[in-house]
Amino acid sequence: MHVVYPAVLAALLFSIGVYGVLARRNTILVLMSVELMLNAVNINLVAFDMWLRDALHGGQVLTLFVIVIAAAELGLGLAIVLAVFRNRRTIEIDHLRDLTETPGDDGPDTGPPGGADPDGATPGPAVTGGTSATAPGGVR
Repeated sequence: MHVVYPAVLAALLFSIGVYGVLARRNTILVLMSVELMLNAVNINLVAFDMWLRDALHGGQVLTLFVIVIAAAELGLGLAIVLAVFRNRRTIEIDHLRDLTETPGDDGPDTGPPGGADPDGATPGPAVTGGTSATAPGGVR
């Protein structure tokens, strides 16, 4: 078999992977596209290893390393996707552009200690009109 056939197959797979990374909005599909690109690299490594008739089979050894790295990348990527989904309730990439949480999130209140307003003012007694009903010394 000539080296052109696997090289063309790898180029097609890599092109599909690049298109998937650039065009998809779902994080899982982007991870799958990255895996397609890595598999295209693996095809090239094995094809050129066989074409050059390397005695040490360096291309096949590198392919094993790429497979291990791809598995680790996939595990870590899915863990990140699950963590983001638990916090944001979406895995759409367009909704994950900012790193700040929206005000309607279910997270704990992270306001300043002591109940101060975000602008720095301390809460005081509510004013209902008329005079204050506090006794001298601030006791009601």
